[in-house]
Amino acid sequence: MARKRFREEEDAGIDMTPMLDIVFIMLIFFIVTTSFVKEAGIDVSKPKASQSKPKKATSIFIAIRKNGDIWMDKREVDIERVAANIERMLAEQPTDTVVLQADKEAIHGRVVKVMDQVKAAGIEKISISTEK
Repeated sequence: MARKRFREEEDAGIDMTPMLDIVFIMLIFFIVTTSFVKEAGIDVSKPKASQSKPKKATSIFIAIRKNGDIWMDKREVDIERVAANIERMLAEQPTDTVVLQADKEAIHGRVVKVMDQVKAAGIEKISISTEK
């Protein structure tokens, strides 16, 4: 009789292994399917615009400082390497829009050169980030 009671007590517990497996599979699923927003890596003083509209999330941001430095993916890049960096980013996560975050005191010619590099990489939609 003692053996039978021991076996009944052992079977009475709930096995948590299948539930933990499901939780870990769901966690991996959510991590893989989450789209990560990449930012340029620096803060710039954006110009104000009364008619600015919020833009849907995009994956490519380019920041231009007032001294002309160009930042992409949290690192400084040379103007000749902008198109190559965009092509690399497009291979990782395709998008049809690039957001330029140019400082309000940035040199206009530098911004235009960056826009030319973006178009050379094959992206036609360029948005310029402003503050409302």
